Amino acid sequence: MSRSSARRRAPRARPAPRRVSREAFETLGRSRLPIAGFAVLVLLGLAALVAGIVSLGPDWLPGAGAVAVASAYSWALAARTGGRPVVYGTLAAVLGVVVLVSDEDYLRTGAAVMTCVVSAVLGVMATVPAVRFVHAVRESVIALVIAAIGALATVGFEPAITVVGFEYATFGLALVGAFAVVYRLGAGLHGLGRRGVAVVVIGMVVLAFTLLYAELLRRYGTPGLVESLLDVVRWSRSNIGAFPRPIETVLGIPALVWGCHMRARRRQGWWVCAFGVAATSAVANSLANPAITLRESSLSVLYGLVVGLLIGLVVIRVDLAVTGSPTGSRGRRSRRDEEATAVRPEPARTSALL
Repeated sequence: MSRSSARRRAPRARPAPRRVSREAFETLGRSRLPIAGFAVLVLLGLAALVAGIVSLGPDWLPGAGAVAVASAYSWALAARTGGRPVVYGTLAAVLGVVVLVSDEDYLRTGAAVMTCVVSAVLGVMATVPAVRFVHAVRESVIALVIAAIGALATVGFEPAITVVGFEYATFGLALVGAFAVVYRLGAGLHGLGRRGVAVVVIGMVVLAFTLLYAELLRRYGTPGLVESLLDVVRWSRSNIGAFPRPIETVLGIPALVWGCHMRARRRQGWWVCAFGVAATSAVANSLANPAITLRESSLSVLYGLVVGLLIGLVVIRVDLAVTGSPTGSRGRRSRRDEEATAVRPEPARTSALL
C-alpha cells in the first residue's frame, strides 16, 4: 500500500465540540432573567389594564396594573440610563401601592404624571440607531408602543386633572428629562457642534410654533380663518374618525425618524431624538381626555405616525443631499454605499447607554 493511499483512507479527526463553561452559562441566564421579568411584569400589568377597560375583574385591578407597568418602566429607564434599576423599580412599586391604599386624588394625579413622563422618556431611550429609513420606522413604532402602554397605566391611576394642564405638565417634564439624559450621552453642549446647534434651534422654533399656534389663532386670528380650520378638524373627525395631533405629527415623529437615522452616523443625532418626546408624551397622555374615545385616540396616533413618517423621510432625503449624497438613478447606489459606512456603535437595546 502506498503512502498516498494510506493518507486517503485515514479517518479525519473531528474537531472537539465547544463546551460552554458553567460560569458563562450562568452569566447568560442572569443577563436574560431581568429582561424576561420585565416583559412578564409589563404583560401582566397590560392584561390587568385591559381587563379594567372591558369591566372584568375587581375594581382594584386597573390600579394594580398601573403600578406594575409604572414599576417595570421605572426599572427599565434606570437600567437604560445607567442608574440603579432595583432601587428605582422597587421605589416606584412601593409608592404605587401607597397611592392605591391612600386613595387621595393628589397622590393619584402625581403618580399619573410621573408614569406618563417615564413612559415618554423610556420610549425615546429604548430606540437604537437606524441605518436605513425602514429601520427608523421600526424604532418609531417601538417608541409609540411603549408610550401607548404607558397611556393605559396613566389613566389606570384615575387622576383628577384638567386636560390642558396635564398635557403641558407631562410634556414639559418629559422634555426636560430627555434633554438631561441626552446632555450626558452627547458629551455636554460642546459635543453639539455647529450642526447640532442648528438642529436644536430649529427644533425649539418648531416646538414653540406648534405650542403657540392655537393660542395665536385664538387671540389674533380672524374669525373666518379660525372657523375654516375648525371645519377641517370636524370633517376629519366625522369622516375618517380622528384628527392627528400636530405636535406628534410635525415635530415628534420626524424627530424620532431623523434622530435615529442620524445616530447611526453622528453623535448629534441624540439631540434630535430628544424632541421625540413630543410624540411619545402626546401618546402617553392621549387617554387623559375623557371627551375622546379610545378608538379616536388610537386613530389620531396612527394618522400622526403616518404623516410624521412621510415628513421624516423628506427630512432624511434633504439631509443626505446636503451632506453630499446624490439623488436620482445614480443616488440609489450612493445611498447603499453611505449606509455601509454608517457604523457608529451604540449599546444594544437591552444594555445601558451610560
